Amino acid sequence: MKPFKCRASAIGKIITLPRSKKDREAGLLSKTAQTYVQDWLRGQPELYNRKKEFSSKYTYKGNEVEDDSIEFVAEMLGYPFLFKNEEHFDNDWIKGTPDVIVSDHVIDVKNSWDQHTFPLFDTDVPNSDYYWQGQGYMWLTCKSRYKLIYTLMDAPLEQIEKAARMYCYQNYLDLDLYFDQAYEEHFEQMTYSDVEPELKIKVFEFERNDSDIELIKNRVEAARVYIDELLKKINV
Repeated sequence: MKPFKCRASAIGKIITLPRSKKDREAGLLSKTAQTYVQDWLRGQPELYNRKKEFSSKYTYKGNEVEDDSIEFVAEMLGYPFLFKNEEHFDNDWIKGTPDVIVSDHVIDVKNSWDQHTFPLFDTDVPNSDYYWQGQGYMWLTCKSRYKLIYTLMDAPLEQIEKAARMYCYQNYLDLDLYFDQAYEEHFEQMTYSDVEPELKIKVFEFERNDSDIELIKNRVEAARVYIDELLKKINV
């Protein structure tokens, strides 16, 4: 079996320390980290060779509007242009594909579902997992700065249509009679052309922390020890 390498986006799952002081001092994984590693192991060819599937309306929107959001970031922040990065990076411990790489920093774009999930008033990174993802990306690309940028983009039209249809079904409304009205209402709620551009972008920036990168190494190596223990239990 190939050595475990953590995806940069999942570093936050293995970085948490156990609650028990004894377990922390022993370098053991937390329960959260153990669960992540077990799911990873189930997906390996030596076991079931099947990945844990996940999809939602939130990830669908994020994927569909990614190119538009990168273009919006370039326009709002004064970059001459930004291109979606397609290069995959890895080292001996982690792997990942950052959204955008420029001369001295990495950019990761997160697309909020709506105005209620958009971190307009936050002063710190809303999700600590993204801090660790950023440290991973800086490590992989040898950059010293990271920009985590949230955007609030219009939902794709097909997603608006699906939401309108679902609303009619859930409320026992005849589609022929009520769909157009439902679509119009959902369109108004799920698009933001009437909102000032400055209210649709939020930037968090932080620098590379080599001490935290060492901690990532430590946690990956602890995960490998745990994987060996699990494999011995099932004689693989």
